[in-house]
Amino acid sequence: MVHESKKQLELEAEIKQQAKIFLEYLNSTLPESMELEYEGFYRRGFFVSKKRYAVIENGEIIAKGLELVRRDWAPIVKKTQEAVLMAILKEGDSDKAIAEVKKVLKKIKNGDVDKKDLIIHTQITKPLNQYKQVGPHVVAARKIEEHGIKVSRGTIIQYIIVKGKGSISQRAVPYEYSEGYVYDKDYYINNQLIPAIERIMYSFGYTKKDLEDMSRGEIQQSLDAFF
Repeated sequence: MVHESKKQLELEAEIKQQAKIFLEYLNSTLPESMELEYEGFYRRGFFVSKKRYAVIENGEIIAKGLELVRRDWAPIVKKTQEAVLMAILKEGDSDKAIAEVKKVLKKIKNGDVDKKDLIIHTQITKPLNQYKQVGPHVVAARKIEEHGIKVSRGTIIQYIIVKGKGSISQRAVPYEYSEGYVYDKDYYINNQLIPAIERIMYSFGYTKKDLEDMSRGEIQQSLDAFF
């Protein structure tokens, strides 16, 4: 085991050295105003596209463009995506990745999620009366103004989607006034969790339908087949 670890460290050192040599050569061919920088060495990475990816460094996930670094996704979604990526990138544990998804699906369905983990943050970018398409954040902002609080451009609206009649937008309730409301389980599963997890699981053979089946407890497939 020690021997394997030493060989791995030696290989990594050689890779880093060769990368720096290549970088120096490449920069020598570029105009003076251009220069590429060495960003880092990562043992494992997950790429959705060149602008959307996750890598692991010193036990921490570094992500670009994914939901876990965006504020317009609920915390429970970002935490789940991070847990799945950690299981795959750090531990190489496919069963744990699937278990994380199933655990959160069960919590949402059972109504066991704290409302703080369901908050969606969206910024108001113009006066409310100038919005032609009225999204959930606009509806929530107008409900805030009904309580005598002025909402202006730049305000960050915190809202949750609750159970009830009407469109998703119409069921957006400001978090601070959500007492007594029940969150919409289907929305958080189908419009938040599954889309975010699908971006990762698709690369391992899972489709949106597979995840929807999983939410109903109908799928037994293991990620082991894809590792």
